[in-house]
This record gives sequence, C-alpha cells and structure tokens, in this order.
Amino acid sequence: MILGIDPGLNGALAFFDYEKGQLTIFDMPVHEVERNGKAKREVSPQRLAMLVRGIDVRRAIVEKVAARPGQGVTSMFAFGRSFGVVEGVLAALNIPVTYVTPQQWRKAMQVREGKHGSRQRATELFPKHAGEFARVKDDGRAESCLIAYHGALKF
Repeated sequence: MILGIDPGLNGALAFFDYEKGQLTIFDMPVHEVERNGKAKREVSPQRLAMLVRGIDVRRAIVEKVAARPGQGVTSMFAFGRSFGVVEGVLAALNIPVTYVTPQQWRKAMQVREGKHGSRQRATELFPKHAGEFARVKDDGRAESCLIAYHGALKF
C-alpha cells in the first residue's frame, strides 16, 4: 500500500494498493479552532492518525512544497503547521516517507498545467473514481492520487 498525500488544508490522502489496483481517497481531516477570536481550520492530528493507523502502508509519498512569491506570512505559517502535523503523524506511526516536488510528480504523471490538469489526469488513470474529481475543489483528491500512483511506479 502506498499513501499519497497532498498536505494542505484542502489536500487529501490516497491509499493505493498497487497489487490489487484499489484506490481509497479521503479529504484531509481538519477541525476548527479559535485563534485571536477567529475560527480557523487546521489539520487534525488525531483524525489523521485514525485514518492511517491500522493500514499496512509501505511508504508515504508527501508533496514537498515551498513558499510562493507573494504568499502571506500567516498563510505560509499555517501551511507549515499542516505539513508538520503530517510529518509528525507519519513518524509516530513509523511509516517511511519520501518527499516529491510538484514538478517531479507532475512531469512523471504527464499532468497538464493547472489544477484542472490534475483532475483530468486522475480521471484518465482512475476512471472509476471520476466522480471524486468532478468539482474544482477536488484538486487535492486528484493530486493525492497522482502522488500515490507516482510513488507506486517509483517504489
């Protein structure tokens, strides 16, 4: 079993059993917390661990992303927090991790530019799951699947 992770708040987890060709997708588990009087979403470490624990994951492939020009300090810190939660949960569950840049997996998976390209390519590779990639906001699901598939081909 390979686990592909798009680590953002709108990301997802894709469990890909490459021997059986089975794919299971979950949106990134989040919860709301209050910070400075405002409700904020963040990755739930407990719910993430519950999703991953008990599944025989041989390797997790996590998208390694960096700050983009013009991205705000607060949003970058929030993304770093999400990334750290993912890393911590995988480490606690003793799951080997490989990091892959968006450029690496997108090139290997022959994904066209933009979020629509990820959804389209995931639909081509996993037609039974096309409904899970139908909406624009489903790009995290599509990308986690492509990351998992890339990992299965590489490892």
